[in-house]
Amino acid sequence: MQKSYRAPNPGDKRPWFHIDAKDRPLGRLAVVIANKLRAKDLPTFDPSVDAGAFVIVTNAALVKLTGKKEEQKDYQRYSGYRNGLKHFTAAEMRASHPDRMIKEAVWGMLPKNNIARKMMTRLKVFAGESHVHAAQKPVEIKL
Repeated sequence: MQKSYRAPNPGDKRPWFHIDAKDRPLGRLAVVIANKLRAKDLPTFDPSVDAGAFVIVTNAALVKLTGKKEEQKDYQRYSGYRNGLKHFTAAEMRASHPDRMIKEAVWGMLPKNNIARKMMTRLKVFAGESHVHAAQKPVEIKL
């Protein structure tokens, strides 16, 4: 029986997409990014095949949190040592590492396996307006 589509080869070129996170709700933004990384928006989607695109996110520091999440949302990091658990609010995370807010939201929407870890390497998040991937000619995604 013949396959209905051609599976992507490792040498195939992946598309690049650019998303501006300014004034976009964090969760809705993360859904769009996760779907692009997984290639879930393509008709040839297969959960066991890594065929996703590269995603560049700019203005991560200006992403919007609704309600009281700025003060109440809690992020945790654990060093592995005793007493190594650290807690941060979303406001503290935005001040120190705004890119991690988006990365953690996207990671929560991906399956926890080797393919997803590889997908996360294709996510490029920048706190400001500029990025270093202009040579890849990313396609702008309007949300």
